[in-house]
Amino acid sequence: MNRTRRLERALGDWCRARLPHYLSELVMFTLKQGWAAIFGILLLGGLLVSSRIWQADWALARYDALLIYALGLQAVFLITGMESTREARVILLFHLTGTIMEIFKVQAGSWAYPGAGVLKLWGVPLFSGFMYASVGSYMARVIRLFDMRFAPYPPTWMASCLAVLIYVNFFSHHFLPDIRLALFVATVVIFIRTRIWFYIGGHAYWMPLPLAAFLSSFFLWVAENVGTRTRTWLYAGQDSDHWVSLAKMGSWYLLLYVSFVTVTLVVRDALSAEAFRPSGPSGIRRNPASAAQPPSAQ
Repeated sequence: MNRTRRLERALGDWCRARLPHYLSELVMFTLKQGWAAIFGILLLGGLLVSSRIWQADWALARYDALLIYALGLQAVFLITGMESTREARVILLFHLTGTIMEIFKVQAGSWAYPGAGVLKLWGVPLFSGFMYASVGSYMARVIRLFDMRFAPYPPTWMASCLAVLIYVNFFSHHFLPDIRLALFVATVVIFIRTRIWFYIGGHAYWMPLPLAAFLSSFFLWVAENVGTRTRTWLYAGQDSDHWVSLAKMGSWYLLLYVSFVTVTLVVRDALSAEAFRPSGPSGIRRNPASAAQPPSAQ
């Protein structure tokens, strides 16, 4: 049992001794979610702090400092074992695909990065790819920390085709009809039966995958507002005092499926084609999803 597991067990025992069962489970769920999202939380903290202290006449531009900060975080995560090399490969893929989308969207006028920076490509600061990478980091970590299983998972070709269509539509809707409404329907049709099984302590719980994507899109919308309030980026026609449109939740909801499929291309052992309920006593913690075989189907 590593240090994170020991700390989780100690916190769980402390909560269960003082709180009603479901309240203690909710507290532990929230803490574990926060720990899974620590890379993104620290990045947002960097946006907030830098926006408060940075001066225009400083030798180092804020965007360049944010890139150094993000690279430093990534190095610390790898050195301390908070992320595995397998997860780092996923994060690198997110960074690349996210940066490609950023360059296209900025050139198309969807949003802009108003600050100065040396390390920019076609108006896009290189640190911006880490905002997408933080989503990949969260997904890879949350699967491992919650010992997640996804069942019944649709055929890989079907999930992959949906992810490709969603990603392509983010580009093509500038020239062709926007098919996002059909894509919304497709996400529900394809994944409505898929349950995300996860553990808090020794107890197993589940949530429909589309519901998890919807809830996650809300928190990403909140993160978007941190980005615009700090003038890190701004949408076309938006002032930093204005809230990001709730329609952006829909964009993130769709993009989360691209993110999820990308992660599960690597974390294959968390998927099960058959419906199942976890076997064995509910008080026994299973091995991490990143290393264990899928539970027996029932």
